[in-house]
Order: sequence, then structure tokens, then C-alpha cells
Amino acid sequence: MIRWFSRAWMAAVYAFLYIPIVSLVVFSFNESSLVTVWTRFSLKWYEALLRDDELIAGFFLSIKVALLCGVLSVILGTFAAYTLERYQRFRGRVLFSSLMNLPLVMPEVILGLSVMLLLVMIQGAFGIGQRDMSTILLGHTLLGMAYASVVISSRLRELNGSLEEAAQDLGARPLQVFFLITLPLITPALLSAFLLTFTLSFDDVVISAFLAGPGATTLPVVIFSRAKFGLNPTVNAVAAVTIMVVTCAVIASGLLEARARRRRLAETRRAMAPQPATPVAVAAPKAAKAAQPVSKTTGAPTAPAPVSSTQL
Repeated sequence: MIRWFSRAWMAAVYAFLYIPIVSLVVFSFNESSLVTVWTRFSLKWYEALLRDDELIAGFFLSIKVALLCGVLSVILGTFAAYTLERYQRFRGRVLFSSLMNLPLVMPEVILGLSVMLLLVMIQGAFGIGQRDMSTILLGHTLLGMAYASVVISSRLRELNGSLEEAAQDLGARPLQVFFLITLPLITPALLSAFLLTFTLSFDDVVISAFLAGPGATTLPVVIFSRAKFGLNPTVNAVAAVTIMVVTCAVIASGLLEARARRRRLAETRRAMAPQPATPVAVAAPKAAKAAQPVSKTTGAPTAPAPVSSTQL
């Protein structure tokens, strides 16, 4: 009874999560202009999507910003996490840790507004700071860096520090220890942090709405602005394409992680495999036979000469 209830509850949760996504993809092939009334199968909205320059530009801008945000967030988050976990005692550590975790608890409205006001002050003082892709990337990286730092810190906290100490005892420099020992061990955490920050950046509306300029508008902002005046089935088409791209990326990352896990497991088994024993028992008689004196005339081995009492 309990097992049946748990399975039914799990099925209900999955249905609640994925039925809206499946229905969105299905209605993207609907011919009707109504997003909730099915008439017949058609690709007209995908054709309309190819002619919609605003949606296409927003889609590629969101992909570009999300990729750059993922890379920058992982790099900066790795440095921050390594500093906090490997250097426990330095002046200002508590302040540094608090500043790194601040974007996690700060509302995105406050973060986007503060960055926008900073850009306005810079523009008024120096004449620079126009809102474009770089300003969106700045706001997304401030948020993504905090999430990446948390993910990577948890992985660094689980590592066995004796591996790094052993490498240092063998003469490895700190950079060699980091790139040859630490970095390969935290690769799954780096990949997880990249996927998380990529998704946060691609899906963000609030920060992008504050920092987007006239020529740089991300896809979520475009969709949100159109949703105010009624949904268009073209939005279903672009959402279906986005779901397909994200699904392929998740599957590819899972395959790469599984491949890396199998390779590490094979290397571990190879390192722990018992080595073949050296044939000492066979080599000893051969060495004794080679050390036995040989007669110069016949070539046969001779008995060792007896030891006299005078030699003793």
C-alpha cells in the first residue's frame, strides 16, 4: 500500500511538472491562432518564427550572454571558493564570504536596480556605460558567480586534502597542485555550476529588463513584453526550440560526465590492481649455477675446494 501510494505521488508530481511543457510543445504545431484550442497539425508558426527578427535576435543574444555568464561565473566562483576553503585564516575572510553570498539573498530587483544606477552614474561622470550586451552580462555574472561559488565550495569541502599535501611533499608547486590534482577532481562540480549559471542567465527577466538597451534585448524580456498584450503561438514555437536546445545540452553534459566517471573508475582499478610477483625462486638457482666454478679443460662444473684449517 505504501509503495503504491509513493509511486502514485511520484507520478502526480512528474505530471504536474511536465504536462505544461509537453502541452506547450504540442500546441506549437497547432494551426489555430489560439494557444489553447487545437485544430490541426501545422508548421506555420515555425515559419513565422523564422521571419520574426526580434525573437531570433533575442534568442541568439540570450544564448551568447548565457554562455559567457556560465564561463565567467565558473572561473570567478572557482577562485572565490578555493580561496575560502583552502585559506581559512586571512584578514577580511568573513567580509569576503558575506559579499559572495549576498546576491543569493538579495532580490533580483534590488540587484538590477543597483547595477543600473551605477551605470547611470558612470555614464554621467565619464560619458560611458551605455546599456548593451556587456551590461546584461555584468548583472548576470554578479548573480551567477555566487551560485557557482556555493556549488564548487561544497565539492572542495568534500575533497581529501592529503592528496594536495602529498603532491606538495613531492615537490609540486601550488599552481601545479591546483591544475593537476584539484581541478580534475572538481570537474563535475564545475560542469554543474556552468549548467546552473547558464540556466539562470538564459531564464532571467528582472535583471535583463533593467540592464537591456535599445539594441540588446534578451529572449525572456521579448516574451514578457509580448505576453502583456496576449500570447502568440509563435512564442510556443520559440519555447519548443529552446526546450530542444536545453534538453540536448543536458543530455550531452550527462554523457560527458558519465564518460569521465568511467575513465576515472578504470584508472582507479588499474592503479589498485595487484602487480605480478617477481620469479625470485626460479632466478636464484640460475644465479647459483652461474657462480659455480667451471673446469678450464673439460668445461664441466667442479666441486668447490675444501677449506683447510690454516685458511680458517
